[in-house]
This record gives sequence, C-alpha cells and structure tokens, in this order.
Amino acid sequence: MWGTVGPHVVHLSPLERVRLRRIAVRYAMHGWEVTPGACLARSRFVCGRAGCPTVGAHPALENWELAASTDPARVATWWRSRPHGVLLPTGRAFDVLEMPSYLGRHVLDAISDHPADRARGPVAVTPSGRWMFLVRPGDPLRPELDHCFHVVRHGVGSWIPAPPTRLPEGPVRWALAPEQARWRLPDSYLVQKVMVDALRATGVALTADLLPGQLPLPRRGF
Repeated sequence: MWGTVGPHVVHLSPLERVRLRRIAVRYAMHGWEVTPGACLARSRFVCGRAGCPTVGAHPALENWELAASTDPARVATWWRSRPHGVLLPTGRAFDVLEMPSYLGRHVLDAISDHPADRARGPVAVTPSGRWMFLVRPGDPLRPELDHCFHVVRHGVGSWIPAPPTRLPEGPVRWALAPEQARWRLPDSYLVQKVMVDALRATGVALTADLLPGQLPLPRRGF
C-alpha cells in the first residue's frame, strides 16, 4: 500500500528525517517507550495498513501497545525508511494532563513560580494549542477535575504525539523540554493542584475539594 500513498507523504529533507530518528532514539534511551506514528500526507495521515479508515494522527502499527519499545536499535529501524510521527505511549513511564492553551500557559507560569521543584516537568504543545504536561504515572484525576472537560488525563491505552512530530497545522514543540527538566517527571497531584487554582482563577466552576482522608478512585486514562 505504501506505493500508492508514498507520493503524497509530506516531503522531509534528509536532515529532518535524521532528526526525527535521533530524537525518537533519544526518548527511548531515557526509558520512554516509543512507537511510530502514521505519516502525514497532505492534510491526513497514512499508516500503510490496508483498509485503515483513520485519517487523523494515529499509530502506524496495529499492535502499537505491544510493539512500543525503549530499544534504541529497534526504534531507529522504524525511522530509516519512513518519516513516521513520534508517538509516546502514556500510562507507562508517564501520564499526561492535557488542556487548552489559555489554561496551559497559566499553569506553566504558576509552576515556574512554585516553591516545590517537584511540580516542574516536560510540557509539550501541539500547533493547535493543546498543552500536554508529562507527570508521574498512576495517579487519577482529583475529584475537582474528574468531570471537568478542560482537562484530559492520558493513561494506559493512550498516547501523545511528541516533538518534532508534524501535524497538519505544524510541528509539535516543547514549551519545557525534557532536558530543561533534567528528564524528571513531576508529582501529578502537585500539578493538578496548580490546575485547580488556575481554573478557579478563570471563573470555572469545579466540584467540591477532596475531603481530608478521602482517596480518589483509580481510573483508566483516555
């Protein structure tokens, strides 16, 4: 099938292709599992799988959850022949808290001023303005955020497009790169507390606070 879609795949220079491969390998070397994403072809994505109906960004491999790897050699082979997107499965090395740009900028500014360094970690931004905060995995959303449509938690069974993956609107970028955060992941509940404060500051109504001694129930990420 690649023969029929190949001519329409967005052209990347040899340097850009090498950069994609090197960055995917670097994520793997730091213990972040990587899986190849479908290739951008004009305004849609193609994965080469016969009959695949998905036109948005998606994994190139049908069994991507099992195939995702931290093996640098295996990861490198995926980018030798195709300009795949770089996808990072969530719920493993990290979870992701995703939100719109107006909230993401506010939260990042608040985290930068936060006295606890444990709240600072990598933050990726899509060209359409979705901010993705990488946090330690396993913690569910606080009750105040559980039914708030402004915040989405990506856990087991989900993934995010990682920089420098190119989407139709442009490339994904880092607002706070892993190197700047020394590849450390922040405490999820510290970041969520900042999010709650930011939402309330913008006038968004939230559910009641967590009562003392009450623990949130685990839930599967989106």
